[in-house]
Amino acid sequence: MAGNKMKTRRASAKRFSVTGSGKIKFKRSKMRHILAKKSQKMKRRLRKPGFLAPGDAKAIRRCIPYK
Repeated sequence: MAGNKMKTRRASAKRFSVTGSGKIKFKRSKMRHILAKKSQKMKRRLRKPGFLAPGDAKAIRRCIPYK
């Protein structure tokens, strides 16, 4: 008989994804509205995805076990 499966935390699964190399990728904040006052340099940086630090990634990996 198989053991219990761990449920995925849906909120975490929608915000984070796992890359092929195993890093946790996320979309940066502050790009939704009020963009006129932000510099072009800042907006360009925010377009790129962010990667979690290894310590934080450990906690997120527990929330999305099957990804």
